[in-house]
Amino acid sequence: MSPESSSQRSTPPAVAAAELAAEQEHVDRVYAQLKVDEAQARRMARASSQIYHSDRTTWVREEDGTAMFERDAFSFNAARRLAVLDAEHEGLVFGRIDLVRDDEVRHIGRIGVRDADYEPLVIDWRARAAEPFYRATPTDPMGVVRRRVLRCRDDKVVGIEDDLIDSDNAANLPIIGEGALMAALTRARDTRMHSIVATIQAEQDEAIRAPYQGVTSISGGPGTGKTVVALHRAAYLLYSHRTRLENGGVLVVGPSAVFMSYIERVLPSLGEDSVTLRSIGQVASDVLSTGSDRLDESDAATLKGSLSMVELLRRLVDLPMVAAPEDLALRVTIKGEVLTLRPSTLSRTRARILGRTRYNRARAAAEQSLLDQLWAKLPAEVLNSYELTRDQFDDLVTSQAAYRMFLHAWWPHLTAEQVLARLADPAVVEAVGAELDEDERRVLAGSIPAADDRGRRPWSVADVALLDELVAILGPAPVESEEPVFLTGGESVAELVTIADTLTDHRTVDPDDDPQDTFAHVLVDEAQDITPMQWRMLRRRGPQASWTIVGDPAQSAYPHPEETRAALDELVGHAPHRTFRLSKNYRSPAEVFDLAAEVIVTVQPDADLPEAVRSTGIDPVLTTVRADDLPGSVVEHAGELVDHVDGTVGIICPPSLVGTLRPLVEEDGPLADQSDRVLVVTTMQAKGLEYDAAIVVDPDRIVAESPGGVRVLYVALTRPTQRLVVLGVGPEAAGSAGPVSPTAPAGAGSPWRAALWSHATG
Repeated sequence: MSPESSSQRSTPPAVAAAELAAEQEHVDRVYAQLKVDEAQARRMARASSQIYHSDRTTWVREEDGTAMFERDAFSFNAARRLAVLDAEHEGLVFGRIDLVRDDEVRHIGRIGVRDADYEPLVIDWRARAAEPFYRATPTDPMGVVRRRVLRCRDDKVVGIEDDLIDSDNAANLPIIGEGALMAALTRARDTRMHSIVATIQAEQDEAIRAPYQGVTSISGGPGTGKTVVALHRAAYLLYSHRTRLENGGVLVVGPSAVFMSYIERVLPSLGEDSVTLRSIGQVASDVLSTGSDRLDESDAATLKGSLSMVELLRRLVDLPMVAAPEDLALRVTIKGEVLTLRPSTLSRTRARILGRTRYNRARAAAEQSLLDQLWAKLPAEVLNSYELTRDQFDDLVTSQAAYRMFLHAWWPHLTAEQVLARLADPAVVEAVGAELDEDERRVLAGSIPAADDRGRRPWSVADVALLDELVAILGPAPVESEEPVFLTGGESVAELVTIADTLTDHRTVDPDDDPQDTFAHVLVDEAQDITPMQWRMLRRRGPQASWTIVGDPAQSAYPHPEETRAALDELVGHAPHRTFRLSKNYRSPAEVFDLAAEVIVTVQPDADLPEAVRSTGIDPVLTTVRADDLPGSVVEHAGELVDHVDGTVGIICPPSLVGTLRPLVEEDGPLADQSDRVLVVTTMQAKGLEYDAAIVVDPDRIVAESPGGVRVLYVALTRPTQRLVVLGVGPEAAGSAGPVSPTAPAGAGSPWRAALWSHATG
């Protein structure tokens, strides 16, 4: 549905009004049928609950099984249909295609709706019959004459946008509006991502409907719709392979909590809510007591993301939790005879056991090995003199305080958090970090956060992947058993017994199984920022999964793309792999994207640069201010942008300036009355987001504070849909063409800076 393919005509107002009324009549029929369907589903839900009850005073009889199964099936289907009908569907009916064949008309919507005769009133957008709505072009009409997009507010049709596909068969069909795509692109943004289900383009639809097996990669530059296409793909796969994916689960991973909040309504609006959404810092919340959105400084984040951490963490687990493990020995006294296991022997024992068993499961084996070695050292005369049996010997050893204290120091039960916290000690880092240089050891030790008064540490996003790796190495920590809790008086309550209750296998779960949640399909957005350690974490959630991987290397915040490629190659393996490239930038006007493109090619000449499909005629504003004047300048520019755009204004800044700029939009700040429209975010929080206008603050510091450098600045420059302001910070007067920040990582003549600021003077 490219804008070039639209052929618009001037339509008399009376004709346009008649077309609008006809569409409203059809939408009214759809909503009337939905009320009928909802009432029927509620009746089914009430009736199903009466099929079978139990007070659990007798065993379930074999003949009750059929009734229980019928009851559960009816209840499940009724609940599912009610959930679909009760969901908030933004623009339930959004499209229509007029076909050449028999003058057929198909209305397209977010869910399928049929009338009393089972004839379709609305076709689900994911159904095969809806494909021509997205795929038809003037060169391949697919039998479509006219494609129409309906703009609805609740259940009212407020506008129509038509595309003429096949002019040879159009007859007298009226063509109304300016074209659906261009109308959607100029819509004001708010704080939530909206679906593009009404304006999906042909190349996007191809990626959405690709087979689920193996790995599907979706690439493209900024503004090409990668994220929203991937979310529509998740909805399509759930529709097409519901049994497999609902049973196995779908995991959607994004870069930050801000991003996940931004996209959280897209899938429910498409009729799907059986999806797990997690930011990369929350992925391991299934095995950890906490998640994170805190970012390390660039050096620490890069180091923690490297695959070199795998062996370092293994050595860390192997290192006993004592100050000087090389001096640790086991000494016990049996009938006056001192038995000793020296540090070298203990080290070999530890390595042998950890080579075949996870740490937290290996303590029993370790203790048994110690007892075996001590028994072997007991002199024969002592054994014969006292006629000791092996059981008596073991009791004598294990009852000694010295033995118990040693075992607690040498092989305590450990959590991942306890182990990782040891890296705060430079001596420990030196002991396990042989492959790190002195600066790297200092950075690693200094990046481990201190514990608060309650012993909790504010772990970073990069730490979460390390903690998950440690969980995989250690195995789950033993959980103390608790006495069951019963409710008094519960014997008088009639309980609903499901067929699942009677068939559930209550055998003990194998403690050697991986503790992580696993999914049938994993969707990873902003994949170019995923570090190798984070890919290992993600892979544990989808060992048998199919994958959708979305990203753009030119926007990467991780500075070692070769490591990322190696991690991805390992993930893909020999599985089917298909790649889709999105080539059109629908977000950024040409004036903004041309500037951003000039910047990125200075560091990545092969960057995938999409074609901007529209122009606003408004050039970016580039200026510099003194550091003391920065807050006032931000307020001034934000106020002007609020007056010129209808939607949101993003103030995108380096992490070190958040504390300075965020108070501007908080209570009592000069922009507090616009806090619903003006948002302060870091460059990393801005990943995947878009605003009507953006103020990019201190590009030099943005480059300096991110491991991705200029690539992260490129992300910031491509967030606005209409207007861009770039504020440099330096000693020069405002309006200078060459700002030099005190924190600039390179000289004033660096290529990216020259490319950016050459626009300041036109």
